[in-house]
Amino acid sequence: MDGRREVVKEGLIAIKNDVITYVGREADAPPIKAEKTIDGHGKVALPGLVNCHTHLPMTIFRGIAEDQELSRWLRETIWPLEAKLRSEDVYAGALLGCLEMIKSGTTCFADMYFYGDMVAKAVEKAGLRCVLALGIIEAGDVERGKKGLKDSVEFARRFDGYAEGRVRVRLGPHAVYTCGPDLLMKVRDVASKLNVGIHIHLAESKAMVELVKERYGSTEVELLESLGFLKSDVLAAHCIYLSEREMQIMARRDVKVSYNPVANMKIALGVPKIRDLMSLGVTVGIGTDGPASNNVLDMFESMKVAALLQKVHYMDSRVLPAQSVVKMATIDGARALGLEGSVGSLEVGKKADVILVGFRKPHLTPVHDFYANLVYSARGSDVETVIVDGKVLMEGGEVKTLDEEAVMEGAEEAALDLLAR
Repeated sequence: MDGRREVVKEGLIAIKNDVITYVGREADAPPIKAEKTIDGHGKVALPGLVNCHTHLPMTIFRGIAEDQELSRWLRETIWPLEAKLRSEDVYAGALLGCLEMIKSGTTCFADMYFYGDMVAKAVEKAGLRCVLALGIIEAGDVERGKKGLKDSVEFARRFDGYAEGRVRVRLGPHAVYTCGPDLLMKVRDVASKLNVGIHIHLAESKAMVELVKERYGSTEVELLESLGFLKSDVLAAHCIYLSEREMQIMARRDVKVSYNPVANMKIALGVPKIRDLMSLGVTVGIGTDGPASNNVLDMFESMKVAALLQKVHYMDSRVLPAQSVVKMATIDGARALGLEGSVGSLEVGKKADVILVGFRKPHLTPVHDFYANLVYSARGSDVETVIVDGKVLMEGGEVKTLDEEAVMEGAEEAALDLLAR
């Protein structure tokens, strides 16, 4: 997924320490003596997938709040459960999420949740790469907002660069309807001073958009623009209800967008105008959202749905062709997280985040178009090998960094204990 986006057949990838040192045809490679060789015959190598928006520890909520509209889903089920969460619950859920992402080819993700130190430690153990944000919620309680920001600053100072640089940190004001203008301005000021980005939910539902208009007399984007909040380091999740003017503002400010098609459909939130955003030059990545609203972290599923939903929304089968979708899930996702200089494409000098997808399977045969097979036919379970930072996390379907049974049992116990509380 470099600038040329060419398909290299009979290729070879060489890795030294954590960096890619050669990508190209095996016949053209210089003499290479490797300590370890992975046979890639019958497989497709591509950059590790980038999940631009999720709430990883919510794996323990999987299947617990089904078929509800957003307000009820949040207020009656999710928020009351989250109020009972303990740090050990978050760690168990985050480990399960890391395991699921390794098994399905995601090597980097952006997360917003609580007990960020537990998520960071789970990521360190699993070997993945991430951009973490502590959720900041004010909800009319100014002191709560101040504490959330204070905790986020401490978290950023402590964990930005953690796990040999694989963990980066952003500030995470939950949304405009849960964080007031004063708090949002403070978040913007602190993020700039700390040189960290911002991760926020934006224009997610019609009801929330109308609530903000009623409260402040403007749309979410207009309010954020008036506060000087919108800059190139802002990652905005959802962005479903945007006017043409708002999209132009976001393009001018180089705000990045996470498109979360499965969760948007499941909670019946609506369909963002991805073609319109991209035509204005907005960088759009793909996210799964949390496992409570998806219910999986499989980016291959999200890629397929991302394409199909836009095609039927615009009633145009040419919208979001397969190659564009793979680009969104790799280099554009990395760009959305500010990591395009180090990951998102297979290029010499970049970090060695590589996945191998096994193509010798009935549903991936024949191969007329590699990109089409990846988007429309492949599943997360087709991923056989995962390498992050030059370290093999999974080979031949066997995870090397985590004990699968122990992780699943731990998450199950945490979920049952939480429900009992």
